[in-house]
Amino acid sequence: MTDDARTPLFRFPVTPRWRDLDAFDHVNNSNFLTYLEEARIRMFAARGKPWFDERTAPLLAAVQINYRAPIPYPSEIVVELYADRVGNTSVTVGHRIVDAADGTLHADGHVVMVWIDRASGKPTALPESVRELAPT
Repeated sequence: MTDDARTPLFRFPVTPRWRDLDAFDHVNNSNFLTYLEEARIRMFAARGKPWFDERTAPLLAAVQINYRAPIPYPSEIVVELYADRVGNTSVTVGHRIVDAADGTLHADGHVVMVWIDRASGKPTALPESVRELAPT
């Protein structure tokens, strides 16, 4: 079971595929990162507001993940996302991967995303839609 008292900003259900498994018949750790990536993209898109454009885009600057328990097959999991910190040019998105049925914590951690100017490659101000994620 999980013990995080925070309310997720976004929840994304995932059904692991057979091809996600490793030799031990559980989800390969590298696929956890794919699930997190898809959840982040879906979270930003679900807001219905621009979060990147032809001038600016997010880059993943850092990833921290704690593998807590293997994800068995078959299973249903949920990726939970949290806005841990919203800065001027970056956002830290906390994440948890939990079992949909019993809440078993499979992984937690965070990523840092930096918005950059595509032409210069330098950090740029966050879009307003991303600033709105700031924890209250």
